[in-house]
Amino acid sequence: MSRRCQITGIGPVAGNSVSHAHNRSKRRFLPNLQKKRVWVQELNRFVTLKLSAKAIKSIAKNGTADVAKLIRDKKIKVH
Repeated sequence: MSRRCQITGIGPVAGNSVSHAHNRSKRRFLPNLQKKRVWVQELNRFVTLKLSAKAIKSIAKNGTADVAKLIRDKKIKVH
């Protein structure tokens, strides 16, 4: 599975690592992904998702309706 949030689509981005002498080398900034088991009321079951911290906060604030919608539209593969 790729390093990508299943809800927001956030993935790794590229940038530079800058030393004290200002030497630059390429590096990757990885997203803060967590494997989370979420109860989806609309589907009446638990779903395991790989979510970014921002997606976890938005699910806690807004509910799981958008998660159920994405699962029903087959945009998220659930085991």
